[in-house]
Amino acid sequence: MSSAPSSPIGFIGLGSMGEPMALNLIKAGTQLVVWNRSPEKSAILAEAGAAVGKDVADVFTRCSIVILMLADDATMDMLLGRLDGSFENRVKGHTLINMATVPPAYSKALEADVLAAGGRYVEAPVSGSRKPAEAGQLVAMLAGPDEDVASVRPLLAPMCRDLFACGTVPGALVMKLAVNVFLITMVTGLAEATHFAESHGLDLARFISILDAGPMSSDVSRVKGAKLLTQDFSRQAGISDVLKNNRLIAEAARSAGIASPLIDICYDLYAETQGLGLGNEDMVAVIRAMEKRTADGT
Repeated sequence: MSSAPSSPIGFIGLGSMGEPMALNLIKAGTQLVVWNRSPEKSAILAEAGAAVGKDVADVFTRCSIVILMLADDATMDMLLGRLDGSFENRVKGHTLINMATVPPAYSKALEADVLAAGGRYVEAPVSGSRKPAEAGQLVAMLAGPDEDVASVRPLLAPMCRDLFACGTVPGALVMKLAVNVFLITMVTGLAEATHFAESHGLDLARFISILDAGPMSSDVSRVKGAKLLTQDFSRQAGISDVLKNNRLIAEAARSAGIASPLIDICYDLYAETQGLGLGNEDMVAVIRAMEKRTADGT
């Protein structure tokens, strides 16, 4: 177990990923001051031993290092005070560790503002869904000045299996999007293969067993294949989250003049799945969009 910091660490954002991540920090002996817009999430962390901030300003008052695991850039701007003029006083003298997936250009601009206000900024997005988050098996990508990246590594270790330095901001977020190109297209392909097999009347259990025994097998395919077999759509990486990540990839591809044919197709499928009211289901629920297309003859 890594040595715990001597002063409390702030953790803002206790959603489906942030909650298990923060719990792993507590298990490692890290003193946390947490805050979340939904109070019940903070209560779970309080039961585990965390202090709960009265508000975001209180977290920054009590902690010089603050981890952000927020839903999007708009939420981050609001909570950091970029919309009401309190930003400079809030971040001055603080190290912000942004573990959320936001647009790379936004992260680069945020870094510039943090540095101008007298703070420090490290990107640390993670690869992995709720299950590896619970197990402390996430893969983190880090970007920022070398000394700042080195200083946060021990803090992040209880949440992560591996941590990779990715150069300067926004290198970590661009790397995260590149990883997600493979993840999204791979799981979507698995869902389509399952739909193909089922539509041809194949034994799905045997189909999944053959996949698990073959060269395409991976931790992701084994977990997602089992979910497709049992139609267990309980959320690990939700449709809404995947759709957001898919959009960020497509936008980054457009801005760089890069063709992204598979991601563009996936975007339509995940948007259709969300339109079916399945935004809170796991990403394997994308099979429902495929089934609807088949039923509609499209």
